[in-house]
Amino acid sequence: MKRTVKTLVAASLVGGAAATAGAYFGLVNVGADDPHLPAVYAFLSMARDRSIEVRSRDIQVPDLNDQELIRAGAGNYNSMCIGCHLAPGVAATELSQALYPAPPNLAEIGVDGNPAAAFWTIKHGIKATGMPAWGKSMADPYIWGMVAFLQQLPELDTQQYRTLVASSGGHQHGGGESDMHNHENQHGTPGDDHHAGEMAGMSHHDEAADDHHAGEAAGASHHDVAADHHGAELASADHHAGETPGASHHDAQPAAAAPKPATKTHTHADGKEHVHAH
Repeated sequence: MKRTVKTLVAASLVGGAAATAGAYFGLVNVGADDPHLPAVYAFLSMARDRSIEVRSRDIQVPDLNDQELIRAGAGNYNSMCIGCHLAPGVAATELSQALYPAPPNLAEIGVDGNPAAAFWTIKHGIKATGMPAWGKSMADPYIWGMVAFLQQLPELDTQQYRTLVASSGGHQHGGGESDMHNHENQHGTPGDDHHAGEMAGMSHHDEAADDHHAGEAAGASHHDVAADHHGAELASADHHAGETPGASHHDAQPAAAAPKPATKTHTHADGKEHVHAH
């Protein structure tokens, strides 16, 4: 018996050392696009489910049929959750398909028969899954609102879902709210399509860029005209520089040469010539 125990302990130590060495040398691929081995996934799923079950077993569930509670939960769910967990009329999103493990489609399963576990999960989140701990910003009554809404969600069609969201107060849970990504426009709930909005935004920027460059071209033409104008002014200045101040433009035209005065010369006795001007 002792020999068996020693063997098991030794095997455990060797196995643990091998696993540690593999992790240290980067042999474990943590990429979300590389799924776990089936045995590893099964173990992690069991550990997650048992952890939540044990920690939520003593939670007291309030009346989840309260309509105000359900409406409040609808607004917060639509603002905070549909990007991962979807909703009636909302197809799989880039985010829901890229996460691993894949988030459950709550439009189909709701609270999955265990509202206490749903409350614990929303409040505390789950490590290494992308599920946030919303309890850091939401008080318990608002979390119960989301649980109450989730209990109703699988029974709603697209129009009923939209109507319930429209009747809610939107994203509000008593303070600490931050601006959330507009999931309504992204995922086909009330509002325009997210990608159409992106394309519209791109078109807007393209138009602005075109207008900007058009304005630059117009500005260039303006400066060219101004340069021509100043060139003309400089040419005019050069032209006028040769004019007599106060003279008109026509006065500045070249005038005919004045006739030379008639002259008369005579020679003195000393042989020098003397010129008389008339």
